Amino acid sequence: MSRVKTVSFIVGGLLVALLLAGVVSNYASSSPDGLDSAARRGCTTDESGQITGGTCMAQSEKEHEVGGPLADYGVSGVDNEFLSTGLSGVIGVLITFAVGAGLFWLVRKRRPDRQPTKVDAER
Repeated sequence: MSRVKTVSFIVGGLLVALLLAGVVSNYASSSPDGLDSAARRGCTTDESGQITGGTCMAQSEKEHEVGGPLADYGVSGVDNEFLSTGLSGVIGVLITFAVGAGLFWLVRKRRPDRQPTKVDAER
């Protein structure tokens, strides 16, 4: 695969990931995922989704102990929920891409700067 094709593939994939994280993520279901659903099995809840009784794992859940600028799928300090969620996704994609690219750069197979000559072999 030529270098231009490789770079085009990586840039195209990054753009698709940024589009999905920045825009499409806002339209994801707000219903609990499988883990949340399983943790709430056996609980009784009110109209707002608050646990009011029963026996389930979710009764012992606590608030996030570790906050941060990207907690709860949003950027703290950004009041617009659509923008906050999209920006959080874009930041997450960029951080993941940077870490992955850095790791690939560190473990890549390095080529020698120059090929050994016959004179080098005799030394």
